[in-house]
This record gives sequence, structure tokens and C-alpha cells, in this order.
Amino acid sequence: MPLYKMLDKFSVFDLIIIAMISALGIASKPLIVPLCHIITGPLLIPGGVVAGGFYMFWLVLGAGIVGKPGAATMIGVVQALMVFGAGIFGSHGVMTLLSYTLPGLAVDLLLFLMGHRVCCLLCAFLAGLVANISGSALVNIIYFRLPVVPLVLALTVAALSGGLGGSIAYKVLQLVKQNKGWGSG
Repeated sequence: MPLYKMLDKFSVFDLIIIAMISALGIASKPLIVPLCHIITGPLLIPGGVVAGGFYMFWLVLGAGIVGKPGAATMIGVVQALMVFGAGIFGSHGVMTLLSYTLPGLAVDLLLFLMGHRVCCLLCAFLAGLVANISGSALVNIIYFRLPVVPLVLALTVAALSGGLGGSIAYKVLQLVKQNKGWGSG
């Protein structure tokens, strides 16, 4: 399917929201990650598993505001392209495209299978959970290659952190919809 056909289902407003949420996600990462490393460093847990929960908040929030299938994946792709464009590849290099896109794809897949659109606390919690687990698992498979017990611990923390981020996104989404009249259709 050509790119323009995939983009046809999104309005200009949707694309602006996707761009803004993507930018906020990228901008918040340098603030969140060092704070999480302070907590996770002494516990010998990769900092990204906790930071990811706050970072995946943006994917869940964006999917909820846009309310259309593929929104979270689009946010992930736009974030990856922004990272490439800014030249801040970090430690992931070319894998940045996959490590940013996979969590969005996981959110969209979960919401599709559930038939939800970040409409309740459960689907928001699970969306954040699958986003952070998929991102953390991918990074662990490619870079850290942790032994089984630390990997299970890291993914458990990623699940809890991601679920918390998704829950917060749901609460923020409720406030946005109440104050702006969004989400009525």
C-alpha cells in the first residue's frame, strides 16, 4: 500500500497531533532517562525499562487523542525519523527505526485485538504495558542480552512502568476530552 493511501485516513488535525506528540516524546526523553538511571542504577536494572513507562505514555496518549488505527505506529515512526533527522542516534544506531516503531505497533495491535481506542483504564494500562515490554525486550535482545532471571526482572519492571504510563495517559486523555470536547465521535 502506498504511503499516501495510509495517510489518507488521518486528517490534517490528526497529523498535527501525531507530530506534536512525537516531538513531546522525544523532548521528554533526555529529562526522564537520567532521573530513572538514578533509581535503577543501584538495582542493576537497565534504566530504559523504567524510563520507558513514562516515555510510552506519549504513544498511548497520542493513540487516544487521534483515536484511529495506526496512530501509535505513526507516532513511533515519526519519532524515529526525528531522532535520525536530529542526528541523536544514541546507542541504537540504525535499529532506532525498529526500537521506536515496535512499541507503537504493539499498542495499535493490542487496541485492534481488544476493539478499544484508549477508551478505558484497562486498555490504556495494557497498551502502555505492551509498548514498554516490546521496546524493552527488543533492546535487551539486541544489546544487553541479559541472562534469564535479570531479563524476567527487567521485563516485569517494564510491564509495571509501562502500565503506569498508560494509566496516566488515560487520565490525561480524560481531562483533554472534558476540556476540549474531543472524543465525542
